[in-house]
Amino acid sequence: MSQLKVFITGASSGIGLALAEHYANEGAIIGLAARRTSLLTTLQNKLPTKTAIYALDVRDSDALEKAAQDFIARFGAPDIVIANAGVSAGTLTENKNDINTFKGVIDINLLGMVHTFQPFIHAMKQSKKGSLVGIASVAGIRGLPGAGAYSASKAATIAYLESLRVELIPDGINVTTIAPGYIKTPMTDINQYAMPFLMAPDVAAKKFASAIEKRKRFIVIPWQMGCLVRVMRFLPPWLWDFIMRNAPRKAHANWDWL
Repeated sequence: MSQLKVFITGASSGIGLALAEHYANEGAIIGLAARRTSLLTTLQNKLPTKTAIYALDVRDSDALEKAAQDFIARFGAPDIVIANAGVSAGTLTENKNDINTFKGVIDINLLGMVHTFQPFIHAMKQSKKGSLVGIASVAGIRGLPGAGAYSASKAATIAYLESLRVELIPDGINVTTIAPGYIKTPMTDINQYAMPFLMAPDVAAKKFASAIEKRKRFIVIPWQMGCLVRVMRFLPPWLWDFIMRNAPRKAHANWDWL
């Protein structure tokens, strides 16, 4: 069996870091993309496998194209591409200053995913195999108060990934949508409210990898959150409004934080 080749964005911390460590420990060749060069270099030095690093912002489609070309030239078409890079921030539509935050969150969480996948698809079509994996969120199932930008971006990724999945079925390329609940990462560390079913990133990474290996189309992790999502999907709007009107909200953040 040939050595697995995996490309991951948002790899310098949180779930991206946990996924990098998981696949490296499995002996895979890893491509790691993130904005922070120092963290990527530190990670590269400690991983026990062949690793290529790419310091870039997923909003930059040209940078991702160059990274993809380099990875393919060195190692061949990847078996797995994981679009994990994402940001979250509390937002309110009434605040004019939040407009840039809305744009940035959607640009990173949705278009960053498109930028990640696009330059790999041709090579994967030629090899007639591989998996594209998008990290969505349960926040994309129903709109959460105070998180309009994040919920909208994740709802969009869920719809986008479904479209992409159907498009690529004839080419033998699988598309997996993973919608996590709460994972203990820097993104959730700022939350000042209870987070049910909070999961450690290394545990989450194993579950993500298992879903990818099984070529799941859509999965909510952990399973307890999946049960809750099934209920969330079918609540009538009036009942959802009643439940969520006093729900805790993510702390507001300026765009400079992202």
